[in-house]
Amino acid sequence: MQPNDANYPSLRDKVVFVSGGATGIGASHVAHFAAQGAQVAFVDIQAAAAQALAEAIAAKGQKKPLFIHCDLRDIPAYQAAIALAASTFGTINVLVNNAAHDERHDWKTVTVEYWEDRLAVNLRHQFFAIQAAAPFMQKNGGGSIINFGSISWHLAMGGMPAYTTAKAGIEGLTRSFAKDLGPDNIRVNCVIPGWILTERQKTLWLTPEAEASTLAAQCLKRMLVPDDVARMVLWLAADDSRMCTSQLFTVDGGWW
Repeated sequence: MQPNDANYPSLRDKVVFVSGGATGIGASHVAHFAAQGAQVAFVDIQAAAAQALAEAIAAKGQKKPLFIHCDLRDIPAYQAAIALAASTFGTINVLVNNAAHDERHDWKTVTVEYWEDRLAVNLRHQFFAIQAAAPFMQKNGGGSIINFGSISWHLAMGGMPAYTTAKAGIEGLTRSFAKDLGPDNIRVNCVIPGWILTERQKTLWLTPEAEASTLAAQCLKRMLVPDDVARMVLWLAADDSRMCTSQLFTVDGGWW
């Protein structure tokens, strides 16, 4: 957190579960929630990075996050990880469906197996995470679920049709669950990031030309970083957004 970042008292001691929390945007979620005094559990397949993040947070005197190693393509194992987090901390109040992988691919070479894997990595786990976490929220009398979409399909980006299809589906998933879970005071929203400069994005795709093109398209002339997205997620998790559900919240500097 920066000195002028908002503090949300309603997040203190809340139990937050984050998927894909070891690096990038997910790591920023974990760090920001921990700084708010929340109890954080997260899953990832990158054990070394996840453990280093948890230790770094604990070294600041904040509550050490619970890391659970899990490949969320394995739905029984993933739902067991959510149950473990709930049993460790007593419940789940906030679910952040963050994990994704925007691997580029040529539509001409996509196989059935590759298509199914991309939907498993980018869409399927979000549904089954909600299925596992929502009952705890129902018992609590409410909660917040934050799904992650993508600006990519809104901008008609090519070169990754399985990814963009999955991300488009998340918006439908969000609105459907918002209706189904609204009577239980569970809010379901979707965050749509623009181009967020994670280390992976910098390594694979950031060039002077790509940066210039993006800044020319954005209203705000600054590239976005993971903290910009995490701040939106904090607000959606906190009681300050208590009447916001079934909505899309775009964090893209005014690109789309």
